[in-house]
Amino acid sequence: MTAPTWLYENFDPAGSAIGYRITRKLDEVQSPFQKIEVYESTDWGNVMLIDGAMMVTTRDNFLYHEMMTHPALFTHADPKNVVIIGGGDCGTLREVLRHPGVEKAVQCDIDEQVTRMAEKYFPELCESNNDPRAEVLFDDGIAYMANCAPGSLDVVIVDSTDPVGPAEGLFNKAFFESCFRALKDDGILVQQSESPLVLLDLIQEMRAEMGKAGFDSFQTLPFPQPCYPTGWWSCTLARKGGRGFGFREADAAAKTFATKYYSADMHKAAQVLPPFVADALG
Repeated sequence: MTAPTWLYENFDPAGSAIGYRITRKLDEVQSPFQKIEVYESTDWGNVMLIDGAMMVTTRDNFLYHEMMTHPALFTHADPKNVVIIGGGDCGTLREVLRHPGVEKAVQCDIDEQVTRMAEKYFPELCESNNDPRAEVLFDDGIAYMANCAPGSLDVVIVDSTDPVGPAEGLFNKAFFESCFRALKDDGILVQQSESPLVLLDLIQEMRAEMGKAGFDSFQTLPFPQPCYPTGWWSCTLARKGGRGFGFREADAAAKTFATKYYSADMHKAAQVLPPFVADALG
């Protein structure tokens, strides 16, 4: 083992950085879309970066994956058909398939290399890839949603990188219109929505674009995420028909699978926004 050194991601929009003490680089690949690196850290397990941005660590990924999935799936009355756009590390797919009522979950990520690296260095995230209900595709998620049959989906989860590069088109009205059309009347869209501390304007813009696409109810849920800029992240849910975001609290409390962060009580707690976020989002 080599002597530990430090690996940093500088995040210009926040004027801050996140760093991990690492022992060695495990792998690096330049795909047709982006540069993917994996390092071994002293305290956080393996760390994956995409184009220099922290994506996943062994130690804290459960926060993100659980909050991107379970609030939406327990808010929907009976989710059966789920599509994940992005999500190449497969952790979100694993969490979706913990719900026994889900009949089919499609994961569509443009970059196969992310999944191959996850299979090698984060195998625990990929343990549901061979579930008979899972379909793992490597394709353009924007085109995939545009071609989905109208009214065919219960939940769409957009598990994307930051809105630059390959993910840039996942944050605008045209893409959200495709999601709106593909969702049933009681369907739910979930989009990772960055840091509410320093990127509130992006959340406002995202919700505005969702509104232009036809959604009329929004809920932003913050959660801790140490490996992402500021250490505080969020997901935003959108619905149509003014249905709101009451969730199946009894079902969440009696869930048959173990989680590390999500619970019915944590779900309720996440719905309480700090005043500065609530004021900004109306």
